[in-house]
Amino acid sequence: MIIFGSHSRGFKVRPDIWPQQFAVLSAVFLALCFTAQAQVVPAGDQGGVRLSVGVEASGYSLSYGDQKLLGGAVFFEADTRRHLSAEAEVRTLKFHDTNDVSATTYLAGMRYFRDFGRFQPYAKGLAGFGHANMAFSLGQANSLLIAPGGGVDFLLTRHIHLRLADFEYQLWPQTAYGSAPAFQSFGISSGIRFRVF
Repeated sequence: MIIFGSHSRGFKVRPDIWPQQFAVLSAVFLALCFTAQAQVVPAGDQGGVRLSVGVEASGYSLSYGDQKLLGGAVFFEADTRRHLSAEAEVRTLKFHDTNDVSATTYLAGMRYFRDFGRFQPYAKGLAGFGHANMAFSLGQANSLLIAPGGGVDFLLTRHIHLRLADFEYQLWPQTAYGSAPAFQSFGISSGIRFRVF
């Protein structure tokens, strides 16, 4: 965790262990999803889990320095017949920066979706960890993240969905600059996801 303080001695940085923690968190979510499907359910709810993997191109705005960053993400989803999905994503934002600012986030959580013809709108609630490099190499920020969002997919074929738009708001509660509040980021992504199972 980093706290931007009023002292001139610089930043306090925790060791960067987010990727390992994200992998464990993602495994737990997927295991819970499979466990729920192993229980006895009415015949109308049967059908197992549909696994998908996808990629996105992203454009985000960070409140720190009012930075506009471009990047991409890879995500994994496990959909059930009950309109619930476990989701995990890794996003890196490092292009179009002006002050050497970049951010990487590792998130996992749940997604609720509905089907309307070929369109599938959804809402999601994710949590995880974020790592950011501050402007002019002043330090790094490691923080827990809370990230609500939503979007809409379009069924192109039985196994391919176009992600028309994915909106996400990220709050970094463990990061602050002096008396300023925790910084935030929000953005929009678009991409494609493939059903693999």
